[in-house]
Amino acid sequence: MPTTGLLPVDGAALHFEQRGTGPLLLIAQSGEGDARRTTDLVDALADDFTLVTYDRRGLSRSTPDDPDRPVTMADHADDAHRLLAHVTDGPALMLGCSFGAVIGLHLAAEHGDQLDTLIAHEPVAPWLLDAEADSHRRELAELQDLFATGGLPAAFPAIAKSVGIDPAHPDAEPDLTPQPMDEQRRRNFARFIAEEFTTLRTDPGCRDRLRTTRTRILPAVGRTTPPTVFDHRAAHRLGALLERPVLTFPGGHNGNTTHPRAWAARLRTTLHAHRR
Repeated sequence: MPTTGLLPVDGAALHFEQRGTGPLLLIAQSGEGDARRTTDLVDALADDFTLVTYDRRGLSRSTPDDPDRPVTMADHADDAHRLLAHVTDGPALMLGCSFGAVIGLHLAAEHGDQLDTLIAHEPVAPWLLDAEADSHRRELAELQDLFATGGLPAAFPAIAKSVGIDPAHPDAEPDLTPQPMDEQRRRNFARFIAEEFTTLRTDPGCRDRLRTTRTRILPAVGRTTPPTVFDHRAAHRLGALLERPVLTFPGGHNGNTTHPRAWAARLRTTLHAHRR
């Protein structure tokens, strides 16, 4: 069982969980994901790493002091910075998925000495896409409009399509127990779409600072993510910016939940090979 904590940060209190032994690996989740979204992946890695997961401010048990105040990407990066400072004295490893990858990029830009290595899997970062950035900001705004008029039933298929997930042909490892779409996950999804999509649209990015960070950043994509969708292209633009090859991980955009055992093996090999 993980140990849990509640960390006061600037404007919020962060719920976090820690388990396992070995080098510290912070996981920043995608989408509506809270500290327990990648339980299967954490279970598969607990013999090799000390895993820290957390609820982003505003999700599940991480409560903001002012729920009506918009949360910026700088807020999210500062939360991760303060959490790492709380749980470790030395440089940590980090896995950032989708939204979490963008948090990781900002953390590397602002506090590169805190991270040894960041795996940035399919960052949903329009600012990485140069001339295409505005079209993908509009895409996010259109998804928000769709959610506002039709709710989650209307928004889910469109969001899945935008990141290259095909719900009609699910691809997952056998014997996984899907996490239920309970009321808490619905609330988290609603916040993610209505508020955090705005955070992504208004994020100015940190492109220039990424070139000078001390953090080793490893861009990554899913094996089945179509190369035409913007999260896949953003990862490759990140690779070009940093002059690093783009790693391929099992599954698609949400492979961390659909292929946890294969992801654990890939992470184990990758992080041990690159650790300084």
